[in-house]
Amino acid sequence: MTGFCSVANYILDPVCGAMEQPGFTASLVAGGVAGASVDLILFPLDTIKTRLQSPQGFYKAGGFHGIYAGVPSAAIGSFPNAAAFFLTYEYVKWFLYTDSSSYLMPMKHMLAASAGEVVACLIRVPSEVVKQRAQVSASSRTFQIFSNILYEEIPFSLVQFPLWEFLKALWSWRQEHVVDSWQSAVCGAFAGGFAAAVTTPLDVAKTRIMLAKAGSSTASGNVLSALQGVWRSQGLAGLFAGVFPRMASISLGGFIFLGAYDQTRGLLSEVGREGP
Repeated sequence: MTGFCSVANYILDPVCGAMEQPGFTASLVAGGVAGASVDLILFPLDTIKTRLQSPQGFYKAGGFHGIYAGVPSAAIGSFPNAAAFFLTYEYVKWFLYTDSSSYLMPMKHMLAASAGEVVACLIRVPSEVVKQRAQVSASSRTFQIFSNILYEEIPFSLVQFPLWEFLKALWSWRQEHVVDSWQSAVCGAFAGGFAAAVTTPLDVAKTRIMLAKAGSSTASGNVLSALQGVWRSQGLAGLFAGVFPRMASISLGGFIFLGAYDQTRGLLSEVGREGP
């Protein structure tokens, strides 16, 4: 690899501007493996974060008791959910690829990530309902959960994935070769932690809506209304409740999730090239 590849080239694609059609099997399996790995490893932190955000209070919501409650549904939903996301993400990114200015690439990564979240959300909602109800007893309607997961996850992905792609491109450019899987994981950790911090209020609103009693004003599913309610009752601290467990969980999750994805996809692509 020569030193003449710019950051723009690496943003377009690690092999200096060329973008091959993504492999169906590699993206599908790698995404599934990454999703299952991160959920099973980090489930306790997610449970603690959910209980910190519960209107019942942390200890009344269960405290540290049964922090693996709901893990079977998470494991079942993780593989197809992440597989669907990455398959959609890679194909939309490939479909939108042009030789135009790299300044448009973050926007294309945003569109690809948003499309991936919409597809993945169709799979995520049923397992998320079961998981949240196991973590803290509650009642919610599926459509509300679908819409509110999108309200949180799409803004999160709009921050995380363009930042992840940019950091990988920058690191590749600085060292004049494509990042290794562990370097991709480090980029994923930073991107995930940053995205987690700035989207915590949306996560708080989603959790409050999902855990609201049926018939209450919060249960109506209005995110802005939920945010206003938290602001009036708890102020800024309430909007950022659980921010540090969320950042810790998602930073570590980003390291595992995106590192495992790149590693698995690279291995599968290599096997595919060596096959008959």
